[in-house]
Parts: sequence; C-alpha cells; structure tokens
Amino acid sequence: MDHFLYRNGVLHAEDVPLAEIAAQVGTPFYCYSAATLLRHYRLFDEALDGMDHLVCFAMKSNSNQAILRLLGDAGAGMDVVSGGEYARARAAGIPGERIVFSGVGKTRLEMRTALEGGIRQFNVESEPELERLSEVASSLGLTAPITLRVNPDVDAKTHAKIATGKSENKFGIPIARAREVYALAGRLPGIDVIGIDVHIGSQLTDLEPFEAAYRKVAELTRVLREDGHNIRRLDLGGGLGIPYTRSNEAPPLPREYGALIQRTVGDLGCEIEIEPGRLISGNAGVLVSEVVYLKSGEGREFLILDAAMNDLVRPSMYDAHHDIVPLVEPEPGAAQRPFDVVGPVCETGDTFARGRDMAALGEGDLVAFRSAGAYGAVMASEYNSRPLVPEVLVQGDQWAVIRPRPSIEEMIARDTVPDWLGAELD
Repeated sequence: MDHFLYRNGVLHAEDVPLAEIAAQVGTPFYCYSAATLLRHYRLFDEALDGMDHLVCFAMKSNSNQAILRLLGDAGAGMDVVSGGEYARARAAGIPGERIVFSGVGKTRLEMRTALEGGIRQFNVESEPELERLSEVASSLGLTAPITLRVNPDVDAKTHAKIATGKSENKFGIPIARAREVYALAGRLPGIDVIGIDVHIGSQLTDLEPFEAAYRKVAELTRVLREDGHNIRRLDLGGGLGIPYTRSNEAPPLPREYGALIQRTVGDLGCEIEIEPGRLISGNAGVLVSEVVYLKSGEGREFLILDAAMNDLVRPSMYDAHHDIVPLVEPEPGAAQRPFDVVGPVCETGDTFARGRDMAALGEGDLVAFRSAGAYGAVMASEYNSRPLVPEVLVQGDQWAVIRPRPSIEEMIARDTVPDWLGAELD
C-alpha cells in the first residue's frame, strides 16, 4: 500500500495534488510520502515483535537527510556502505550505536571515522579487511565490534546484477571457510566477534532463498558457539522485493518474512538485525515528468518526456519496470495505444518502456513513475549536463523541497579551469 491515490480524478501524494507541486518546482521531480515510509518501516518492526531486534534502513536505496531523520525519529537504525553514508546518517541525528557499516571495500579512513564517531558493528567481508580493521582499531586503542559476512551460495532468483549470495559474487566469505576466518578474527587484537552477517540479494519475491540461507546461518551459529565464539547477533540483511506492477502477484509480506525468521533462527537467543531498503522507500516515492513531444516513428509512437535515464537509471541498467500513470485519471474504458516512453538524453538506452499501452497523452501532460522512491534519486547523475532533479517530501497536506534543483550556472561553477589555460572567456 502507498499514499499516491487519485482523488476526484487527480493523482495526490497524501493530501497534496502532485500537479500543485509541479506548478511550483517544475518537472521532473521526485516526491516521497512520509506516511508510506513510516508505515513500511513499522510493518518490519512489528513483524519482529517478540524478538530482540533492530530494523536498519538500507541507506543506499535513498539517503536524503529528511528521510533519514523521519525514519531515525521512528526508531530505525541505518545500514551504510560508505564513509559518506555514515556521515549522512550522523548528520541526520542517528546515533553510532544504531549504524551498521557494510560494504566490501572499506578504507582505513572510513574505519577510523566510524570507530571514532561510534558504530554498532562492522560487517566484515574478507580476511584482508579483517586484518586492516584490527590494525586501525588497535592504533586507536579501540575495539571494533564485528560480524563476518558469510556467502551461503544460495541462488536468490533475482536479477544477476543484484544477486549477492552465490559463490561467484564478490560479497562475503564462503560459508565453507567460515570457521577458519572466525578463528582468525578471534585471535586478532582490537576485534570483538559478536555475530554473523548474511545478505543474498535484492528484490526477492520468494521466501525460499531466505529460508535456505537462514537455516545455514542457524547451523553455523551452533558450530561457532561450539568453537567458543559468543555469537549473540545475527544480521540477516535485506532484499525483500516490492510490487513494481499493479498485478495480483505480490511479494511476501513483512509479517510472513518475520515468521520465517522466527522459525529458522528464533530459537538461538540472538538479537536480530534486518536491513530493508527498497521495501521501505520504493513505493513511497514517485518521479513526476512532463510530456515534451509526441513523435511518430516507423510503426511506433514515441512519448518523449523531460525525465531521462540520468534521473531514473533503473530501466536502462536493469531493464526494470515502473508503472507510468497520468496525473489526470483517464476516463473508465478510455482507449489505450502502445507508446515507447523515452527521455531526451542522447542514448538509445534512454528508454523507460517499449510498447507500453497508455491512454492518449499530449504535450504538457504530466505523468508519474510509480515505485521510484528506491534507487532513483540516489543513482541519478548530471549526464548530458542535466541538473539533478529536486526531491520533495509530503506529510499530510504539507510539502517541502528537501533537495533543490541546482541551476545550470551552479552546476558549471563547480568546475575549475587551471590558470595555465588562460583567462576566462566572456
């Protein structure tokens, strides 16, 4: 469920007509619903009720300060994968004890920053990283709480570019070598082994891969405890998918996911962490765009928008589907015809949909890309010197710009020209 609904034929974000925002900030823009974000976070929190747990929002899905503050105030922790994300989490008021640091390439500077600023744990992904973290922590006279991310070699049955739990993926330590690497961690100074981490991929629409992975984690927990490790926390990752279409096929609900966790690892007495991102933010956001032109091609019609692949890269990168709906609701039974929905960027890949059946639209009409709150704005770029689009947060009948659109002059001013290239041109 989300809070983007038609009212009297006009698409609203909660109580605000999206066209009202478009008239004031221009298009394209991202719009997020605070009510949807909080509802989805609470569904996960309630799904783990009865277990000692923390729901850590995967910031890579959406790292705007306003959204982090909204979720943090509701009790969420944060899962970060870079020093920049760590800094964003702290700037949003998230305490270090609610921040988990993941990622395969943590630098010494990132480790030092997190150790000095406060961290719940590092999810360590390799032996070289483990040894480096030991060196950094020891040099500071501090102890780094860690889990080791194990790769369970489970096929998540998702897109190849977002699968992370198979043996050929770059993430984690092969589960067959876990005892050996945990033994090393137990010997290293400055390291406190507190648990196990696992994450098998993103946009999973079936619970079976989770169950397979979590049963392997449960068995590993028992083995490591027999080896003398005090395994007291299990970080089970994220990855539960969202419905990108309005079909009847829906991914499992958070409560079903929570029941799975209870039956697979609930008897181990461990604190549970999960790291949902997409399911919290995905359907909490839309990208609003304007039709620039209708163009007839050889046997096809093109709907050319002012949004482009630099604003929403998922269709180009992952062949991802987003429902595209007009801001003015079509009449019941209105005729539809197929369009190729494209942007203005000078790339054939700047295509959002091919042969998509849509009601007739004209120049100046507005459309919304649904399910755009995750991996939308955070993956945007200024390709073709197109300024980053603004982000807007709605709460009830209130709305605010939470990231403004930079001017072209501001974008250009970030470049510097060396003195040896001569004086500025007029």
